[in-house]
Amino acid sequence: MPERRRGAALEKALLDAAWEELTDNGYARFTMDAVVQRAGTSPSVLYRRWSDREELVRAAIVHILAEYRLGIPDTGSLREDILTLMREINATRVQLITLMSVHLAGYYQETGTTPGELLATGPEESVDVLFDRAVDRGEIKPELLTERIKSLPFDLLRHEILTTFAPVPDHVLEEITDTVFLPLVH
Repeated sequence: MPERRRGAALEKALLDAAWEELTDNGYARFTMDAVVQRAGTSPSVLYRRWSDREELVRAAIVHILAEYRLGIPDTGSLREDILTLMREINATRVQLITLMSVHLAGYYQETGTTPGELLATGPEESVDVLFDRAVDRGEIKPELLTERIKSLPFDLLRHEILTTFAPVPDHVLEEITDTVFLPLVH
């Protein structure tokens, strides 16, 4: 007989099952019953923690963001920091970006939540640290750093991922950094 899961182990198993259900079947076919079956538990165990599928989806996204948290690089150069972070996102987040943009359209409609709001619930360290270091090193002018410019390389990366549903070639990441982003902050 398998050991009974409790506490954090049970919650992790439930959230992993919810994430797998989302990635395999999308939000339109996501049901609490499917998660119960996948997790090998009972409905009451699931409903005690999340009252509906919207809550469970949000919790699964927060869980997966925490589990695969990206660190903010500190290479000593803004160019290398941006490229390192974009390469890490490119290597580890294509499925998440695709899922959140394509499979969760119904979730956004039903709840009025935006992808940005859902991502903001994650524990990601702010990339502002990366830009603050570059300002301190004298690499960039702080007055040129608007929120739009700071998000630009990552917005362009997301756009590339969403137009191909695949990782972006490294030469494109370098072009985004060297040709588009860096000239705006120097």
